[in-house]
Amino acid sequence: MIKKIFFGLLVILVVLAAAAATRPATFHLERSAIVVAGDIAHDAVNDFHRWPEWSPWEKMDPSMKKTFSGAPAGVGAEYSWVGNDKVGEGKMTILESTPERIVMRLEFIKPFAATNQTTFRFSTPGANSQVTWSLDGENNFMAKAMSLFMDMDKMVGPDFERGLQGLKDVTQKSATAREAVKKAEQEKATAALKAAQAANVAQPQAVTGGPTAAPAAAKPAPAQK
Repeated sequence: MIKKIFFGLLVILVVLAAAAATRPATFHLERSAIVVAGDIAHDAVNDFHRWPEWSPWEKMDPSMKKTFSGAPAGVGAEYSWVGNDKVGEGKMTILESTPERIVMRLEFIKPFAATNQTTFRFSTPGANSQVTWSLDGENNFMAKAMSLFMDMDKMVGPDFERGLQGLKDVTQKSATAREAVKKAEQEKATAALKAAQAANVAQPQAVTGGPTAAPAAAKPAPAQK
């Protein structure tokens, strides 16, 4: 009986190993969203200090330990975290930063070790920019075996969707504030221009509007001889 059970388990393991070997060697998943200002969204991604404003994982463990190193933002910026079981432990490093895209190395330490690449693409720097957030990596044998029971796209995709929604909210708020400041500056400039024009109109009146000099007395005509 024990031999039959052992043989059955061995067969199952062989079948699973064969099935895992047929899985793809790499994986790719992505999500996209439209934001009102691509440059504002870019700034929020390019600076790890701003990730708490929109990142879905920040909300999963608000008390996680975070460490910032390297550049303040852009290429060379590094962000390490240690959190609960939901966020684990890892590190991100920005490798490339242009107005069109930001590329990062994403290193997981816990609950499992893995190194992947995550990329943010921005269609335009201005209004109605499409932001695409993608994740690419290699499937080792363990990852292939896990993919038989778990769908990476369904597991991580919803987090990307929540993150992009947060990015949309932050971008909308910042864009509204920026427009308010711009409008206030325009109104201030218009008021200053009107005041200057009014002053220029009033100045000549002040010069010519004073009392006029009395005409000189006429000289008497010379007596005729």
